[in-house]
Amino acid sequence: MLDHLIDDTPEAIPLLALSTAALEDWRAGANDHLRAWVANTGFTAEAGAICLAPDEGGALALALAGTGEEAFGLWSLAGLPARLPERAFRLEGAPDAESASRAAFGWAMGIYEFTRYKPSTKRYASLVWPDGIDRAATASAVAAAGLVRDLVNTPAEDMGPEELAETARNLARAHKARFAVTVGEDLLKKNYPSIHAVGRASVNAPRLIDFVWGDADGPKVTLVGKGVCFDSGGLDLKPAAGMKTMKKDMGGAAHVLGLAAMIMDAGLKLRLRVLIPAVENSVSGNALRPMDVVTTRLGKTVEIGNTDAEGRVILADALAEAASENPDLIIDFATLTGAARVALGPELPAMFTNDDPTADALIGQAHRQEDPLWRMPLWKPYRKMIEAQTANITNAAASPHGGAITAALFLQEFVNPGIPWAHLDIMAWNPAARPGRPEGGEAQGMRAAYAAIAERFGA
Repeated sequence: MLDHLIDDTPEAIPLLALSTAALEDWRAGANDHLRAWVANTGFTAEAGAICLAPDEGGALALALAGTGEEAFGLWSLAGLPARLPERAFRLEGAPDAESASRAAFGWAMGIYEFTRYKPSTKRYASLVWPDGIDRAATASAVAAAGLVRDLVNTPAEDMGPEELAETARNLARAHKARFAVTVGEDLLKKNYPSIHAVGRASVNAPRLIDFVWGDADGPKVTLVGKGVCFDSGGLDLKPAAGMKTMKKDMGGAAHVLGLAAMIMDAGLKLRLRVLIPAVENSVSGNALRPMDVVTTRLGKTVEIGNTDAEGRVILADALAEAASENPDLIIDFATLTGAARVALGPELPAMFTNDDPTADALIGQAHRQEDPLWRMPLWKPYRKMIEAQTANITNAAASPHGGAITAALFLQEFVNPGIPWAHLDIMAWNPAARPGRPEGGEAQGMRAAYAAIAERFGA
């Protein structure tokens, strides 16, 4: 993707992004030849429209890109690399560096393809790096989003708990982070019983991935990612349609690896810890059964109301470990509930937090970064819905209502009061293709989370 963001070259063709409102102003200042050409093509600057204008000698002189109501939205130019000629283009008219940076990010993401099993046959136009932007920060965001997409798109056969751990190990090694992984029966020895219980039925042993980076004396930020590398539903087996995309159920883990990469690339002045419980939710003779009771790291017991609500069970141990250090902030990412998708759809992640300043920071950056989040309530009266008959709590409320909220309330049980904590319930998947966002794995809320962390802890 970054190969198509290039240094300036004399051959670069001017590219002007125009909203419908700005088109008339452009016409007023254009020469007669260009004005007539654009008028004759019927270009009206609606979103997605392109006009390639020649000079009087017939050579390509200018590309106009219609953006509808907004000239420099994040995805306004994302469809252009595949539709413009395979040439270099120079963006003109960006009102500020932030807008230009967004345009460069969208351009790069418009080139993304998952090519591990099928090489690309497409050709793309290139964009000259816009003046005044932070190339390193933009490149880091592009690489992180690409990493998330690649990890989520990789089938479970090649992205099981072991492979996910190796990916994390390589990332940690590249940034000189301290890496550890606890595997199989050692999870019981080190008191991570809920991770072991969910993952024990798979031939691919469950594990807890754990790495630490940065200033040991700096503010502590801990990221926790759900790493269910494939979710069959366990003994409460999913139907075929529900199981088809379950390679994406490690999307939370992918997000915290991408976010960690951005933090480490930027050298933020903090102490970062990443915790990923990595399992497969499989079926075998020793699989977790409905109404089994699991004792968690904290000692709280969980009645298994449904083996297909396994993500919150593995997160219980990881969040308990995260909270044990009393960090300044915990953020978890998880493809946790279908209820969040019913409430908000696939494009809008649900965000829950116990801390209003954290909520304000995340929502503010979600707007600024065009990386949407929507705050949902940790509604205390629903706590009674996760009470259990034979254990402290159940992983599956009997009521069909408020499923995203009851899941978040379950997770809150394992975070010490007073620690700022945010839980992002994401889909990590585009069910349909749009410019810059092909069908498949997607990073959601990651750039907003990075910007909030950098704003608070970056100095």
